[in-house]
Amino acid sequence: MKKRTILLTLVILITFTGGFFSGIFYTNKNTEQTKTLKIDQAPSSAVKPGQKPVSKWEQQKKKSKVLISYVQDFRDPNVVDYAKMTHVIFSFAHPMKDGSIALNGNTALMNLRTMVKKAHSHNVKAIVAVGGWSHMNGGESYEYFKAAISNPVSRTKLVYELTSLADREKLDGIDIDFEFPRSSADAHNLAIFTKELSEKLHSKKKELSMAVYSKIHAVTGTVIGFVVYEPSMFQYTDHVNIMAYDGQWDGGYHASNLSPYPYTEKIVNYWTNLFKTNHLSTEKLVLGVPAYAQPVNPKIKQVSYAAIIHKDPANATKNVVKMNGTTYYYNGGTTMKLKTKLALDHGFGGMMMWEAGHDAKGPESLTSAIFDALNESKQYTYKQ
Repeated sequence: MKKRTILLTLVILITFTGGFFSGIFYTNKNTEQTKTLKIDQAPSSAVKPGQKPVSKWEQQKKKSKVLISYVQDFRDPNVVDYAKMTHVIFSFAHPMKDGSIALNGNTALMNLRTMVKKAHSHNVKAIVAVGGWSHMNGGESYEYFKAAISNPVSRTKLVYELTSLADREKLDGIDIDFEFPRSSADAHNLAIFTKELSEKLHSKKKELSMAVYSKIHAVTGTVIGFVVYEPSMFQYTDHVNIMAYDGQWDGGYHASNLSPYPYTEKIVNYWTNLFKTNHLSTEKLVLGVPAYAQPVNPKIKQVSYAAIIHKDPANATKNVVKMNGTTYYYNGGTTMKLKTKLALDHGFGGMMMWEAGHDAKGPESLTSAIFDALNESKQYTYKQ
């Protein structure tokens, strides 16, 4: 009976003690959960560093230059690989002559909103480009954009509409894609518009970037004069994205002139000298590259880099491939790394790609090739 009493006492004591410590564990666990749920609601000063694990890619992105990719409005935003980018630019918002803007239907709007959410979940900045080559109402965007920025009333409205879009859709900025200012008057009006939009966006801690024509003829290597810019306007931008591709149209159709390395060298030299001459930081400059291939037979459509890799992953190290009964010219991963080094050697702020939906997935992707080159010092050799 005495042993039984002692045993019963021990059981009660162990049960009580176990319950006590279990209670402590449960309380602490729920307290931690409560803290986690309230992190987003707490002021920034209350959030301690290191509460959220940072991936290897995020750590490298913070140290790297920018890696920007455009995304077309019909593209499913879920297929885009955001992990190694710093910016994604939704293309396009369409300017109207009265200064209003429009997206190409509800699908485009839904895709924009999905892109913004996906981008922000990867700590990537989400931007909308206004303009582009083609207008949603048919034809080129040039006449619409020209009219909108030529008149002070419509220009003010366009600035307001774009700023409102950025606020409403939680964007991190706006990208200007006026293709192409063709006179000194166009250049002057674009400069005024850039300054006014910059003031509005920067006051809200948002970015302003601009896509620009390469200005170099792919065949002659000379400066093209029919596209006109006022260099002073670039002081109001955060990034100047150089479209260093589509040289196949210069001097007649030649697919091999899409974006070869020697052509890119001339483009980089031109913009470097232009910025230095005008006392502008070359850090603003971003070198653009294509993620598509140009066919020798112009009656055949372009193909994506993804299609080329799907045919044979070994094509990632090449710049020419035979497919669909013709020959295609493109930039493979090795050339992308070389171009990235070229940009960095000239003090550029990073790289841009047209466009994310054309890129392959996995280790052969151009995004990965550029990302790696932005974060290493390895030497690359150009090979056609």
